Amino acid sequence: MHQGRHFLQIPGPSPVPDRILRAMDMPVIDHRSAEFAALGRAVLEGSQKVFQTRGPVVIFPSSGTGAWEAAIVNTLSPGDKVLMVETGHFATLWRQMAGRFGIEVDFMPGDWRRGADPIQIEARLAADTAHSIKAVMVVHNETSTGATSRISDIRAAIDRTSHPALLMVDTISSLGSVDYRHDEWKVDVSVSCSQKGFMLPPGLGFNAISEKARAASRTNRMPRSYFDWEEMLKPNAKGFFPYTPATNLLYGLREAIAMLLEEGLDNVFARHQRLAAATRAAVNQWGLEVLCQEPSEFSPVLTAVMMPPGHDADQFRKVVLDNFNMSLGAGLSKVAGKVFRIGHLGECNELTLLGALTGVEMGLSVAGVPHRPGGVEAAMRLLEQRDQRNASSYLKVVST
Repeated sequence: MHQGRHFLQIPGPSPVPDRILRAMDMPVIDHRSAEFAALGRAVLEGSQKVFQTRGPVVIFPSSGTGAWEAAIVNTLSPGDKVLMVETGHFATLWRQMAGRFGIEVDFMPGDWRRGADPIQIEARLAADTAHSIKAVMVVHNETSTGATSRISDIRAAIDRTSHPALLMVDTISSLGSVDYRHDEWKVDVSVSCSQKGFMLPPGLGFNAISEKARAASRTNRMPRSYFDWEEMLKPNAKGFFPYTPATNLLYGLREAIAMLLEEGLDNVFARHQRLAAATRAAVNQWGLEVLCQEPSEFSPVLTAVMMPPGHDADQFRKVVLDNFNMSLGAGLSKVAGKVFRIGHLGECNELTLLGALTGVEMGLSVAGVPHRPGGVEAAMRLLEQRDQRNASSYLKVVST
């Protein structure tokens, strides 16, 4: 028997703050009423601020996987060719989905230890003089590995080739936690969901779409019904949805957006960077290895930690859960049993993180995993040096 609150330190679903739980604790209302229209307009306009776009954001009652599907069926046709990059488990799943729709996928291999390489993408597009590639599809933050791809650099690489391919980005585990700029980076479709940076339960999928993507949706030949953008955008103009919406999740979304904007997106991003840096300081002190090898691509959302040879990550996670009532993320697919993942996203602060790191350090001892003590202290030292002046100054320190 465990007392106290369970520590949910997986990289999503993230813990739902009490403030959002209270916001969702409302009677269901008439989804054709003026009261609902005000709610609909609030969440649609608020989502634009989080995506940092002036274009439309479509909200589906779905998981992030549904939002993946919406991105595909609204822009591509059977037989189209797309360029994707093997950054981890979720990039592989998106590739499999595309294949089921008859899309030809040029899947650039990767080692699961870094993000998508802009230079390699540029080379593939430069060689495609016939412009047979219709889209470049990239996972921004690969949740299975803790590596974040540099979308602004990828956009610059595409621009250097003057290639007309759409840029489609999975922001499922990064939106609301990692700096992301849909308009500035000229992303055509940004895919996301509710249970990560938005701090909501699962159940909402998002597509932020450019005019270029919307134009593609008017001529592509992929059948769709439930996920049709145009069928959503017509009633969205007045705050409504074409079918029954997830009303109480939308109440929560309105509150989540308010929380993010009250803190300030720059401050949200800086907080995640700071907590991630403290986590890596602990891992380094323990003598363990972070899975991501490129410092400029370290994820602010989670840290994937490699186990020493001869030690099973899933057994270690079980020891931590049984002894300290804390859930850590499992290794997926190629890294199953080889890594565990520490989530530090959403409603997470210094003390929450230090509690989680304490549980990991005690778990390493109980499980007999070779390590150096003092990881929590190393994280504390970094957090004590927090620059209180403003978020941008901290981001500059981290980036250097």
